Amino acid sequence: MEFSSKLLKNAVDEMSQLPGIGKRTALRLVLHLLRQPNHQTQQLADALTTMRQTIKFCKNCHNISDVDLCEICANPHRDQHLICVVEDIKDVMAIENTSSFRGLYHVLGGKISPMDGIGPNDLNIPSLVEKVKVGNIRELIFALSSTMEGDTTNFYIYRQIQDFEVRTSTIARGISVGDELEYADEVTLGRSITNRIPFESSLKM
Repeated sequence: MEFSSKLLKNAVDEMSQLPGIGKRTALRLVLHLLRQPNHQTQQLADALTTMRQTIKFCKNCHNISDVDLCEICANPHRDQHLICVVEDIKDVMAIENTSSFRGLYHVLGGKISPMDGIGPNDLNIPSLVEKVKVGNIRELIFALSSTMEGDTTNFYIYRQIQDFEVRTSTIARGISVGDELEYADEVTLGRSITNRIPFESSLKM
């Protein structure tokens, strides 16, 4: 792809690094921004810069937040004894959209994947185990995607907490194997949480 401007090329190169954005799509987006009034482009730039510089991660669940404790963890009407364990922030958003879950979350920040060099200590697993050790957690719901990495992560956590008095369950297999939660429709995902099964039962499947 030839460019008549190095500034344009640089903008397209940066935009094309975003997930799902190829060079042609990046070019369309950059040209669209060029056609907008300066103040609109500046507002976009300012919003991205401010987000990157000031956004926080909740000290309790590791979800994104504007303050130290996210709105979900700070909500007194949420069930503080029920935790849904998810891989990523996008999964929190997907589950929240179902309006089927009123507990708290714990964002791991990924899945155990030896092939990618990701081990248990690279994730937010130790802080989850500590929560269980304190004894305030009644149930953990494993809501990771049904992949080998997801199942490995579930089993690792289960082994770490199996000596403590905490119930473990996993979302029902309404989510196809290999599917990511963010792509599941809200009805299917909501039913999978509501109809969750004991984790021990999933080990026999």
